[in-house]
Amino acid sequence: MQRNCNENKASKMTTNPKRTPENPKRTGWAWTLATFFGVGFLRPGPGTWGSAAALLLWLAAARWSPLSHGELSLATLAAGILATLIGIPAASIVAREAGTDDPSFVVLDEVAGQWIALAAATLRWQEWLLAFLLFRGLDIWKPAPARQFDRMHSGFGIMMDDVAAGVYAALIVLALRHWL
Repeated sequence: MQRNCNENKASKMTTNPKRTPENPKRTGWAWTLATFFGVGFLRPGPGTWGSAAALLLWLAAARWSPLSHGELSLATLAAGILATLIGIPAASIVAREAGTDDPSFVVLDEVAGQWIALAAATLRWQEWLLAFLLFRGLDIWKPAPARQFDRMHSGFGIMMDDVAAGVYAALIVLALRHWL
C-alpha cells in the first residue's frame, strides 16, 4: 500500500502540467534571445518593435563604429546570419515551451530579417527607412517562398520566413539604388 502511494506521488511530480502564460517552463537563454531581451513582450505589434530595435542597433553601429560602408554591410549580414543560426533552436524551444507554433513574442526572426535587409542599405536615411518599411511589409505579406516557411511548425520555419522577407527587401533596396 505504501509503495502505491509513493508511486502516485512520483507520477504526479513528474507529470508536466499544461504550460500557460502564467506558468510557463522557460529555458532562460532561449527566451532571452528569442524575445530579443524582452522586446518581444512590447505591444502592440511585437514584430515591429523587434525590427525597430534591430534598426536602432544598426544605426548606432553605423554612427559610432569605425567600419566602412562595405565592412558595415558585411558585419550586418554576418549578424543576421548569426541571429538566424541562434534563433532556430531558440525559437523551437520557446514555441514548444509556450505551447504554440509561432509565438508573437518571438522577435529574433524579425531582428535577423531586418539586419539582412539593412545589409543592403547605406547611411542615407531614405535607404535605411526603405529597408525597414520594405522588410515590415514583406514580412506581413509573406510572398512565396516566405509563406511556405511560415507554414512550417518549427524554429526553422519561424526564422526562415523573416530571412526570406529580409532577402527580398535587400534585393529591392539594391535594385532601386542601381536604377534610380
